[in-house]
Amino acid sequence: MLPSFGIPCQEGFFPGRMSALMEKLAGKTQSLSKTNKKKLKILFVAAEAAPYASVGGLGQVIYFLSRALRKMGHDARVMIPKYAHIDENFYQTEIVKSGLQVWPGGGEGPIICNIKLHRPVSKFDAPVYFLENMEYYEKRANVYGYIDDHVRFAVFSKGVVNFLKESDWVPDVINCADWQTGHVPNYLRTICESDPKLSKIATVFSIHNLHFQGMFDHRFVSELEYDDGKSSIAPFLAEKSEPLRTQNFMKRGVLYADIVNTVSENHAREILTPEYGEKLELLLREVRTKIYGVLNGLDYKEFNPASDKIIYANYSARGLDARLKNKQALQREFNLPENPDAAVVGMVGRLDEQKGFDILIPILYSILSEYEIQFVIVGGGDGRYHSSLIDLQKKFPKKLATHLMPNFTLPRHVFAGADMFLVPSKFEPFGITAIEAMRYGSVPIVRRTGGLADTVENYDPKMEAGNGFVFNNYDHLSLYGAIVRALEVYKNPKAWRGIMKRAMKTDFSWDSSAKRYEELYEKACALAKKRSFAKVHKAHQPAF
Repeated sequence: MLPSFGIPCQEGFFPGRMSALMEKLAGKTQSLSKTNKKKLKILFVAAEAAPYASVGGLGQVIYFLSRALRKMGHDARVMIPKYAHIDENFYQTEIVKSGLQVWPGGGEGPIICNIKLHRPVSKFDAPVYFLENMEYYEKRANVYGYIDDHVRFAVFSKGVVNFLKESDWVPDVINCADWQTGHVPNYLRTICESDPKLSKIATVFSIHNLHFQGMFDHRFVSELEYDDGKSSIAPFLAEKSEPLRTQNFMKRGVLYADIVNTVSENHAREILTPEYGEKLELLLREVRTKIYGVLNGLDYKEFNPASDKIIYANYSARGLDARLKNKQALQREFNLPENPDAAVVGMVGRLDEQKGFDILIPILYSILSEYEIQFVIVGGGDGRYHSSLIDLQKKFPKKLATHLMPNFTLPRHVFAGADMFLVPSKFEPFGITAIEAMRYGSVPIVRRTGGLADTVENYDPKMEAGNGFVFNNYDHLSLYGAIVRALEVYKNPKAWRGIMKRAMKTDFSWDSSAKRYEELYEKACALAKKRSFAKVHKAHQPAF
């Protein structure tokens, strides 16, 4: 006998019809739940945010994620320091708090800051608060790279908290990013724990690069300088800031935040191991129940080969023939022979150990000697790799071309013109360049690590499935094998076109990522509410 679920069973009402009705009712309930879902006030606190200050991928994440959340109806805002290069004539601001006092501790007087607000023209672009201070930000030409960065970002973190104490707008949740903001959850859960306004704020701490934990080498810290994360934050005026230098800002963010996330599901598992945990794996394992992985997204309007004005010729997955014009343009731009049959392999990124140059350079000579291939490499960094690449370029001027300094236009040319895109990283929390390349039809060759394992599916010729080529071990022979495998498949135009189309159609939109972040924020708010209730309940317990 069928259960009635409160609905009378009538003659002719079969199980299939019952199932269909229940699905319809469930759908309506779910739709109503989504409609009534609370809109959150979300503050992103970070060292950088595009377009105001964008050094790496973090700045892009803050911009696109906050924008996607605002499109969902949430009140997302951003707070960063006001660096020297931020032009107030272009980004008009208004003072919302002048003379903000940031007490550095150690008996010293306050550091005086201002808070300015920029309201973008587009309602979907997040309003941005700038923490202004002449000494620590406005006299500095760069975002990072100063000997007192630990002081600069300690001032910023405490300035954020002090501003919120006096602000009419108070977020439901603060999303902090990387070690520079690790003090924010620390302050909220310690010195602000009794504050009726700030103690209710939930915190999410996003790890974009666990390798950097503060202004010290966490791999060689002595027992005397080891930070347990539970002591008070050290005074941070320059002459008294040496203890602050060895405090682990990243560790404190992990300890005190309600939720911790990293930028891919696979990397969230990897950081629990000694290989990827950067000496924090024991702590991360201890708090693993609050660790999540959410893939970053890609702005499909900005990165769209069908409308991109930066590339030579526009095209889509349905019209791939036009893409050949971009390959020819890339070869001309880098002074390589315009050979349509040569497989062009692109690589964009920092010249450092993380990006896999240690295993690439030993095999480049052999690959360039033996195969009909052209390499285009864009990026600046370690001089060792720079010298090796220049030497190889002299030996193979018609097969290897480089632009060994950062550039914001050339990567698009590489994405649109290269047949393959190489990311042989030692570790890679997310791997944004791989999905950017896939969007433009450049087939990725990647190591199975971090976000690359979540985004690139190894090509299977039997099933005609997969959007790239994946290898497992971090060694030059494994990389060599993956490149050769890709070169052999490249000889089959039909199979190769299928891989290109699958790569271009893979969905990495910010809309899906923003929904996952929304779930994290809701979890964090529920935890904060539970914590607040427990504190009130404990305060009302009778004394015995």
